[in-house]
Amino acid sequence: MGNSKRNLAYLVLGIILISSFAIMHSVSGQESAIVDEMAHIPAGYSYVKYFDYRLNPEHPPLVKILAGLPLAFLDLKFPTDQPYWQSEVNGQWASGDQFVYGGDNDADTVIQWARLGPMLLTLLLVFFIYWWGKELIGRWWALLPALLFAFSPTVLAHGHFVTTDVGASLGVFISIYYFIKARMNPSTKNLAIAGVAFGIAQLLKFSAVIIVLYLIILTAVFLFADIYRKWHEPGGKTKRVRLEFLKHLKNLVIIFVVSILVVYPLYSLATVNYPPEKQKSDTEFILSSFAKGKTPEGEICNPKRCLADLDIWMADKPILRPYGQYMLGVLMVLQRAAGGNTYYYLGEVRNESALFYFPVTYLMKESLPVLILVFGALVFSLWRLLKSGKKNLSRLVDYLQTHPAEFSMLLFVVLYVLYSMLSNLNIGVRHLLPTLPLVYILTASGLRAWLKSNHFKTQIKLGLIGIALIWFTADVANTYPYYLSYFNQGLGTQNGWKYVTDSNYDWGQDMKKLQTFVEQNNVDKIAIDYFGSSKAPGYYLNGKAENWSSNKGDPRDIGIHWLAVSINTLQGAKAELAPGQNRNPEGEYQWLQNYQEPYAKAGTSIFIYKLD
Repeated sequence: MGNSKRNLAYLVLGIILISSFAIMHSVSGQESAIVDEMAHIPAGYSYVKYFDYRLNPEHPPLVKILAGLPLAFLDLKFPTDQPYWQSEVNGQWASGDQFVYGGDNDADTVIQWARLGPMLLTLLLVFFIYWWGKELIGRWWALLPALLFAFSPTVLAHGHFVTTDVGASLGVFISIYYFIKARMNPSTKNLAIAGVAFGIAQLLKFSAVIIVLYLIILTAVFLFADIYRKWHEPGGKTKRVRLEFLKHLKNLVIIFVVSILVVYPLYSLATVNYPPEKQKSDTEFILSSFAKGKTPEGEICNPKRCLADLDIWMADKPILRPYGQYMLGVLMVLQRAAGGNTYYYLGEVRNESALFYFPVTYLMKESLPVLILVFGALVFSLWRLLKSGKKNLSRLVDYLQTHPAEFSMLLFVVLYVLYSMLSNLNIGVRHLLPTLPLVYILTASGLRAWLKSNHFKTQIKLGLIGIALIWFTADVANTYPYYLSYFNQGLGTQNGWKYVTDSNYDWGQDMKKLQTFVEQNNVDKIAIDYFGSSKAPGYYLNGKAENWSSNKGDPRDIGIHWLAVSINTLQGAKAELAPGQNRNPEGEYQWLQNYQEPYAKAGTSIFIYKLD
């Protein structure tokens, strides 16, 4: 009987995985390449085909290599004879334009095969969510977080793109999972496995370095709990504290050292044919402005600049080159984060970060029934904590001893959200993806405790949860295929562009839908201001496209009576400017009247105007 129940749970999980994959694959076939894929796809192909890491050093290689592997078996042409490959520094965008949309290869074939690897990573993460959930809350309750993640509109959108967001989520999840395994049983084997997991996380996303700070804080908390629990045992307290400290420090060092060793082989492989002299010159150029630039001769570098100088020195050293390329990526991420980004948010175009950008965006883009489940579980958990009346230190230590996984998840969510809120980069709800698996497991745990409580009849509580899940699945089905631009029913997907754009709404995904509109409406010529590859309009529209921008004026002046503009571009051109912001009046589409009322839309993100 036990085996039958276990097999049935796995069957349900299998249905969830297959359904999620089917939706992602179907949606992927309807979408053009998004902005970031124009850099990641050619980079991944070049790593696999040429073992050369000159493209896209800002991101680690694993996701891109998985994207490039299927492409290596196709008969494709890559622009290795062009200046942007041979001599320019990080010519990722030009390489992507030519490789994907230059006409030498079938773009849709390249895009769809490249997306297979990221989709498999997404499914692997869903499986891990179920696996850890099963250990914590049982096989049936574990299906709830797996379901919520697998069918989350944010996951269905970003889970099939060749980007690092879902990869980061997987890396964070397995790092925490195996760290807790090592915490419960700190054998050398478990510590090594935790180190391997953390190393894989570093190969998936550089921002996963936040895990370093997180693991240090988590270790400090567990160290305190262990010392407190043994405080009244006989023997010298000072010696006991020292031994506990050294034990925890040793475990942490093992994990970090193993993770550093794991990074090396893949970077070594990806830089085999990257000429050392070019790697050094590229590194020098990219880091030329890092931490106020090169240190003058005879002066001591400031600590941040010392890292750049060290990286430049490592770039052409035979043994150290792979670590030099890894370090370059980390420094590029730090450099970009310090610079911020320009984005549209709640009626304004701004460059400075908004403190509550991520919480507000999450509330707008998370499904309403899921928000109800998440906050319902949170309120019940807080109420149960307050009702207990035991707020002393002993209770906290007991909690850490009995619920280390739950505490670890909660700590990461809090730290990561705070880190995101204080960051200069406001790049979309996708940045919060690493927290979603943990939030959903914590939600399921809270709902499970609520179900066991004496409040209301169990049948009523099960019915309420069931209604929320039916509502959720209906919402997801009704949104198909517009998951990237999804906004919950409180605002509406079709209205989401009024609140926030960029990768929350418009990331260049709808060019194929514009192709369909042009064909169905017999449009002979259309001016296009597209947020994406400059070659995509010409590729899909067979000579009917004229690349456009506001400063070119009114296309009617040259006999074109159709205009298509990406909403991300429109909001950047037309929305109010935040204090301190400015833009060129020629880029404001001042001649375009009633821009919020287009003649039609291609998908959700490209606004189409018929200019009479």
